[in-house]
Amino acid sequence: MKFLAPLVALVSITHLHAAETPKVFEGLLELNVPVRGQIGVVLPPQEIDKYVAKVEAAARKDPKWFREFSGQATPGAPLPYDERLGLTNEEYKAYLELWKKREFKSIEEIVLLLRQNADGSWTVSGTGGGSTLTTLRYQPKDDFFRSPNGELKRIKDITADASSILGEWSGREWKFEEETGLGKVKENLALGHFADNQFGILVYRAQELSTEGTRLLDKSLVIRFPLGKFGHAKEVTAAPAKAPAKIPAKVPAKAPVKTVPLKK
Repeated sequence: MKFLAPLVALVSITHLHAAETPKVFEGLLELNVPVRGQIGVVLPPQEIDKYVAKVEAAARKDPKWFREFSGQATPGAPLPYDERLGLTNEEYKAYLELWKKREFKSIEEIVLLLRQNADGSWTVSGTGGGSTLTTLRYQPKDDFFRSPNGELKRIKDITADASSILGEWSGREWKFEEETGLGKVKENLALGHFADNQFGILVYRAQELSTEGTRLLDKSLVIRFPLGKFGHAKEVTAAPAKAPAKIPAKVPAKAPVKTVPLKK
């Protein structure tokens, strides 16, 4: 009986500490509750390719103008119309209509799990291709993620409208960037939810460029997961950690694909 009081106190403290889930995860992931997710890529109908080819040709014709023009546009959204894009007004309108029909295509089914580490940091573990997330640890006190590269610091929140490549969603973003004599390293993580509040989203990207601008590393993950009890997985199947492959521009022919229309 001597150990009863200390034991009760310890359990109470542990429960209290574990219940204090950082706000950045609230409404998205629950402590120690596995959630089903999908690694995927957003693709418009193939018919859009002919218009994209014309824009690419225009960009090669006047690369300086195109860099300046595209640099002022909203990232991830269609460029505003300009006759120098190589499209007529009718073609541009057709392009926008096809863009509205883009879909999220699942490449891999995974499981996400929010955990608290012994040092007080938090980790979003992922199976399969999502295993790279395990290297990131969130520090709630200072609101940053620590990776093997360094600290991903909080930057401006994301508020993407319906025309953005992922659709209408909002969330928080963290970024690491470092340039040395060997090259440049960039790392970004964004976490949020879609406007309909049915799905959460996690976007991760790591890039490494040489001093000459050659791309040495480019890892991208777009993970969508249902919110609430609908997304809870009954169990987590352990999988050996492996380096996630870069998400391809097109889904491999042999990969099982699930298509889900984006919310307008």
